[in-house]
Amino acid sequence: MSGFLPGGCSGVAAAALTIAAASCTARPAPPPAVLTAKRLVVVDSVDHLDRLAREPMVVEHPDGTLFVTGYWEPTPTLWKSGNGGTSWQPVNVGTVADGAVGNSDVDLAVAADGTLYFITMVFDRAKLEGSSIQIGVSKDVGGTWRWTQLSKDRLVDRPWVEVAPNGTAHVIWNDGRGVAHVVSKDGGATWTDKGRVHDSGGSSHLAVGPNGEVAVRIVPLSASGNRFDAGVDLVAVSTDEGATWTKSAAPGERKWQPFKDTTVTPAKWTVAEEPRWVEPLAWDARGALYSLWGSGSRLWLARSADRGNTWASWQVAEGRGVFHYPYLVAQGQGELAAVWFEGPNDSLRAHVGWIAVGDGVAPPRTTEAAPFQPDSWALPLRGDDTMTRDAGGEYLGVAFLQRGGFAVVAPIQNMAAKRMGFSWRRYQLIE
Repeated sequence: MSGFLPGGCSGVAAAALTIAAASCTARPAPPPAVLTAKRLVVVDSVDHLDRLAREPMVVEHPDGTLFVTGYWEPTPTLWKSGNGGTSWQPVNVGTVADGAVGNSDVDLAVAADGTLYFITMVFDRAKLEGSSIQIGVSKDVGGTWRWTQLSKDRLVDRPWVEVAPNGTAHVIWNDGRGVAHVVSKDGGATWTDKGRVHDSGGSSHLAVGPNGEVAVRIVPLSASGNRFDAGVDLVAVSTDEGATWTKSAAPGERKWQPFKDTTVTPAKWTVAEEPRWVEPLAWDARGALYSLWGSGSRLWLARSADRGNTWASWQVAEGRGVFHYPYLVAQGQGELAAVWFEGPNDSLRAHVGWIAVGDGVAPPRTTEAAPFQPDSWALPLRGDDTMTRDAGGEYLGVAFLQRGGFAVVAPIQNMAAKRMGFSWRRYQLIE
């Protein structure tokens, strides 16, 4: 069962109790949308079959053009739609000679002036480690691209890109030696190394706020699972574009498990009891910071009104299987769109929810759509052709849309049926 759960404020740090107390007592009327909203439904759905798009990301250009990316092919893949997602066309992002390389983790961001950023990673599938991070920049809605290699260090992993309201572009990644951070103030023409956000842990997520605040989620896993820094579970926030950082413990409790069992030779990959990798952060338009995570069969949301110093936390959904691989975006006054997975193998389901937080005084309300099963199955590796349902990465892509509602993009990964691509789904609140 999922939906509105009055979960209270458990999980709030002791130092935050005085601030969070208001969240547990005062319960003013929720925003009008909460009172009238009845259902969250899919109003558009398109399966685009082309090339595989694992861990898809989606953004909307200021002119309304939609862009979707994902990974698996030897070179970066990007699609665009000029008709609201009804049809999709591949985007020519350049050649290997231009610097357009990447077969793994990707991210997209767009500036207010329309500058589009596309970050990619090269992963050595023989060595099971990353080997480079590069970023492409387009100023003509994906027509032409300029590529810059940001790192060619061994073990690079999980890059993210976000753009501040003033146009400053922020990029982070990890490499087994902590979280790197670079910025560009000239639309991607040049990049400046801002040093390490933290000298250990992985770059789980990046979010930029309405006043240029930068938040980074730092977790124990890094270097594509080749490193595990026990006890590193932080949210770092900077208000000066990365010159200095304030770090605090992540809200709530969660289990972290190494990807590799190094007690045996050779080391073996393990299956986590609670799979996790990306622990998403999001800022709303008022500067409130949000964190979303799964713990057992429950989904938790935390809100900070003071840039991560203190948090109020609520349970916002509950199910039967283990909740994992969440993603989150925010807009307006505490309006959130969230996705997460439940259960393993044949029981795997993708959940989509609209969460109304408002001013953070009353408990949030979750309106959840009917869950669905993506047409995504484990890749046939090492001769194993067993059909097992798979998430196709560690999250689904989500973005609010200018015309209302929000988009969810799921990978189509069905090698047996020769179906590869992505599923575009637009959700709307029906009142």
